[in-house]
Amino acid sequence: MSSNDEKIEELRKAVDNAENIVFFGGAGVSTESGLPDFRGEKGLYTPKYDLPPASYLSARLLKYDPEEFFKFQRKRILGFNVQPNAAHLKLAEWEKQGKLRAVITQNIDGLHQAAGSKKVIELHGNTMHCHCMVCHKAYKISAITETEGVPRCKICHGIIKPDTVLYDEKLDARLLKKAADHIRKADMLIVGGTSLKVSPAVSLVHEFKNKPFVLINKGLTPMDERADIRIYDKIGEVFSAL
Repeated sequence: MSSNDEKIEELRKAVDNAENIVFFGGAGVSTESGLPDFRGEKGLYTPKYDLPPASYLSARLLKYDPEEFFKFQRKRILGFNVQPNAAHLKLAEWEKQGKLRAVITQNIDGLHQAAGSKKVIELHGNTMHCHCMVCHKAYKISAITETEGVPRCKICHGIIKPDTVLYDEKLDARLLKKAADHIRKADMLIVGGTSLKVSPAVSLVHEFKNKPFVLINKGLTPMDERADIRIYDKIGEVFSAL
C-alpha cells in the first residue's frame, strides 16, 4: 500500500467518525471539471496581456473600460460548459448523509450546487447570476454571454454585472462571519484545492482549533505542517477513492 493509499484510508476513517464536517475549497476543486485556475499551466494568468492579469478582473476596469472588461469575461471567465467532478459529488453525498454542514468555496462557478449541495457559502460570488448595477434587477448569465459589447439593463440601461467579487471590492462581511462560525463549530475541517495564499479568505482556516485538520492539494501550502492528514494529490481523485 502506497503512502497516499494509507492517508486516504486514514481520511476515510476520520470521515466515518465525524459528525460536523466543513469543507473549504479553492480553484483546484474546479480544474478537474475543466475550468482554468489562475496560475496553472493553462491558467487565466498564463497568457500575455496588455494589462496585468488581475486588472481584467477589477472593479476599476469595469468602471473605466467596460468594453475591455466584458471582452475578457466572455473569453476567459464565462460560458464554460462543465460538469461537477468527484469532489463536488462526494461533498453533496456527505451533506445528504448529515455529515457535512457547510461548503465554503472561493470558486464562482456554481458547480457545488449543480452537484446537489445546498449549504454552500460562496465567498467570491457566482458567475451564474448577474444584476444591474443601477436598479439591481436580477439577470441570468445569458444577459452577458449571449450579447455583445457592454450588457445593459432593459429597465434603466445600467450595466449588468456578474454577481462576483472583483479586485478592488471587499468580501461580504456577513458571509465571512457565517463561514467562520461554521468552521469554529466543526469537528473536522477539510481544505482542498487551494494554495491558502488568498486573503482574507485564508484567515478563516485559522478559526479551526479542533482535530482532524485535513489538507488535500497538489502543491505545498503555508499550513502543511499543521495538518493532521496531508495528501499531495488532485482532490477529485482522492475523493473518488473514498
